[in-house]
Amino acid sequence: MSGRPAGGTTYADAGVDVVAGDRAVELMKASVARTHGPQVVGGFGGFAGLYDVSALKAFRRPLLATSTDGVGTKVAVAQALDVHDTIGFDLIGMVVDDIVVCGATPLFMTDYIACGRVVPERMAAIVAGIARACEEAGVALVGGETAEHPGLLGPEEYDVAGAVTGAVEADELLGAEKVRAGDVLVAMASSGLHSNGYSLVRRVVADAGWSYERHVEEFGRTLGEELLEPTRIYAKPALATLATGGVHAMSHVTGGGLAANLARCLPVDVTAEVDRGTWTPGPVFSTVRDLGGVPAADLERTLNLGVGMVAVVAAGQAAAVVSSVESAGIPAWVCGEVRPRTEADGSSNGKGVSGGVTLLRGRHQGW
Repeated sequence: MSGRPAGGTTYADAGVDVVAGDRAVELMKASVARTHGPQVVGGFGGFAGLYDVSALKAFRRPLLATSTDGVGTKVAVAQALDVHDTIGFDLIGMVVDDIVVCGATPLFMTDYIACGRVVPERMAAIVAGIARACEEAGVALVGGETAEHPGLLGPEEYDVAGAVTGAVEADELLGAEKVRAGDVLVAMASSGLHSNGYSLVRRVVADAGWSYERHVEEFGRTLGEELLEPTRIYAKPALATLATGGVHAMSHVTGGGLAANLARCLPVDVTAEVDRGTWTPGPVFSTVRDLGGVPAADLERTLNLGVGMVAVVAAGQAAAVVSSVESAGIPAWVCGEVRPRTEADGSSNGKGVSGGVTLLRGRHQGW
């Protein structure tokens, strides 16, 4: 009478493979353990991740900073190419560097992977990438969850998200209240597209009929390899610049582009002028522009165009900040300055936040 399996319907019949889930956890253990220092209590596999915050007793007034994010539609490229061990860097870059901009040191992280079907080796590759990125950022991966959602996601589909917690002394908090007219802007180069604007990029590529296997001379590799270039993680180099004593604020350039994200860390009475002529966006950006005929304004409010982080710095300390960043192997340069805001500058363009104004001037070199 019914389509019920003989012997009754099992969880496996519904599409959830508990055995595969357990196997995936086993494969993840070693990667996760490498992110653990003595502050992690109880190891791997508990209901909650435990982290010893005794060090915060030495703080005068500790503030906890937290952020959560995902990777976005870049996961579709990873799935199409069956390459899953780099997407973790995109997750950590998107999450950790959002708290670093306020001067917070990241302490611990949790992740969440939803998938249509648990393939243990695939899940382990994703987590291995997350763990390697955590090591680079100096953050412990104390917990996570892998959830199988048959019928909601396709068998080869997954999504990744995470949350991080860090700490900063209240009187060392970076932000708009420390920014002054006369400060200068220090740009830190991105490694490529990072993890924003992939809905636009994927549409451009699809409309052009390009495959991810296509070799692109300007990239020196395939299109897919370029699109999967991991997000640069700025945590340690950015925090190291604080030793110069001249950093007043930082902006992580993610969704919304350079102008909108920089405006978020400015007070309402200033304008940041960015000189496009101080850098040339990498070939991936001009390829997206030319292939899709994407208007310049749309590029600038969608992609990072070669700048992944900006520090707002006292003018006298700019050279020291540039040197500090470059010592970590990241190109850095002075890209503009902060001046008093005038009525002609218009209203704040800071992603709905009441802040200052960012104006982009001139033309990029070679564009």
